[in-house]
Amino acid sequence: MECRIEEKPAFHLVGVSKRVPMQFEGVNNEIVKLAESITEEQKEEMHSLQNIEPYEIVNASYNADAGFLKEEGDLTHLIGILTTENQVSELLEKVPVEAYTWAIFPNKGPFPSTLQETMAKTYSEWLPSSDYEVINAPTFSFTKMDEDKKDYAYSEVWLPVRKK
Repeated sequence: MECRIEEKPAFHLVGVSKRVPMQFEGVNNEIVKLAESITEEQKEEMHSLQNIEPYEIVNASYNADAGFLKEEGDLTHLIGILTTENQVSELLEKVPVEAYTWAIFPNKGPFPSTLQETMAKTYSEWLPSSDYEVINAPTFSFTKMDEDKKDYAYSEVWLPVRKK
């Protein structure tokens, strides 16, 4: 599995969030509804605040009832950006994230199956054989759809980790 490790200073996840059902495969319709609910005003503010890599719209997940290990219960899903700015309007939620080490898993292929397979393999294959463990903090990913191939994308999964 391809993986790179990066240190990242503290930042905020800023965006729009909702409690959604945990779903390991396929399109989560509650996340689709959340994405569709984002207003132009919210998009503009997110764009103006974005100042730390990756400079992408991210999908962050945290507060999972089953700790991301079982497909049951709910989790909080945020669609937004990363920023070091503190001034955020009441239109957006701001979630502080401490400085962590991040395990980053790039992947490309059919979407969303390749992204979901990568997430599953990080827990089932990479973590057990690595010198790292996941920290109880938001994880996030971003996806860039390929304009030339239908339902094909490049994605990165970012997991906060620490040495065992």
